[in-house]
Amino acid sequence: MVGAYGSRRLQSQWQRCTQLGGGGRCFSCRKGTMEGCDGDGRAVLPTTEKTVVAAAAVAIVRRFQVERAAGRMKATLSRWRQRLLLQRVLDAPDCITTSEAVVQLCAAIGCGVLPRATPCWWMRRRTGRAGEDLWVCDDATDNYFREKLRMSRRVFMEITEACAPHLQRQVTFYREPLQPAQIVAYELYRWATGETYDNNTSSFGIGRASGLLTVRDVTTAVLRVYSVEGLRGQDIVADGGAETRLHRTHIYLDKPANAPGENYFDRKHRFSVIAQDVVDLDLRVLDVFVGYPGSCHDIRAIQLSSLSRRAEEGILFRGSPVTLPGGVRTNGYILGDNGYPPSEWIVVPYRGINQHPDEERFDTKQKVARGEVERVFGRLKGMWRLFLQTHKTNLDTLPQQFTTVCILHNILLDAGIEFDENLLWEADEIGVRRGVDLGIHRPLPRVTMLTSMDVAHALRNALGRWRIE
Repeated sequence: MVGAYGSRRLQSQWQRCTQLGGGGRCFSCRKGTMEGCDGDGRAVLPTTEKTVVAAAAVAIVRRFQVERAAGRMKATLSRWRQRLLLQRVLDAPDCITTSEAVVQLCAAIGCGVLPRATPCWWMRRRTGRAGEDLWVCDDATDNYFREKLRMSRRVFMEITEACAPHLQRQVTFYREPLQPAQIVAYELYRWATGETYDNNTSSFGIGRASGLLTVRDVTTAVLRVYSVEGLRGQDIVADGGAETRLHRTHIYLDKPANAPGENYFDRKHRFSVIAQDVVDLDLRVLDVFVGYPGSCHDIRAIQLSSLSRRAEEGILFRGSPVTLPGGVRTNGYILGDNGYPPSEWIVVPYRGINQHPDEERFDTKQKVARGEVERVFGRLKGMWRLFLQTHKTNLDTLPQQFTTVCILHNILLDAGIEFDENLLWEADEIGVRRGVDLGIHRPLPRVTMLTSMDVAHALRNALGRWRIE
């Protein structure tokens, strides 16, 4: 406590300051005291400034109280809505069959726990990154998934959930590992758009090295999970016959760096790799064999394929033998074009002129089946445009990648995903709309005495006129 002497001293100094400055402000308390300070050398605010500071403090406190009250009101209103919604559900006659998860989801949406973004009919959101736009939940999400990944969000989540155990990355002391959904979305986006690693990795916020690793990881995961049900190679046994068709397509690529370029140079003067597929009339891919250079003949490719090996071992068709007219017995067969040799399990058209009506009718049915094959490759390459255009690829992983997109092709067919026919058209350099090149090479016509007579006469007459001139 302050003594009597100290109390009298403070009182005398206060009276002196009041008499000199007025209002409690002292300008000349004692000799050496600074102007604008009290006797102890501390600055003293005027009444106006004190009023302003007090008003600001009161405003801040009042604003905090208002926001706190508003927060309490929102929380109370949210709880009231949730209780009201639950009560209405419980009062319903079929409340017993109502799932608890559905009730909680409805309650969350009704209380505003799961806010929705701007609807697609009002404005389409753009963040600058395709990977970020996929995770925005609004009315345009499903359309965006179909545009960028060629599938609905539901199908994407099913594939991701099935492949997640094979794509989990180990958590370390460094940065956070990539999530399975991000890995699958990136690889699907690359196959669907055909963009380079430099462009699409930045769209998903991952590095180029990580993008290269996702090719191996995603293909391995899909082949492990869907190896049995994705490609029904063994079901050729049941489907073998007029509903199965053997055909091949060329996958165009840049000149391989570590392989002889002349081996991959096909007769259309482009570098390519042959993909040999067995398809049915439901547009499903039953078997695929990829990897031989584009210059390899169809006969050579079929002889070296696993399909031919299984046919020779008798494990390709395991159905019951069928007796055809004329006493011919067969366990199964596949339709092919004239690029393949006729064999016990590959049936090719007759071709030629002056055909018998039965032969002409058979060739007509073959042409119909060929149209279905072109539809398969149109849908397959139209959706996954990386294999439609010329691109730089790793020859070691190309067969696994194409097999993976064939499995995805079957999955999307089973899910009922529609195909946009506009993907089969493109604009050339001058803006003219034309069909895309599906890489289907027509077999070269065979030269025979019956079919080449008119051509031979035309050639001789042309040479005769050329020599005379």
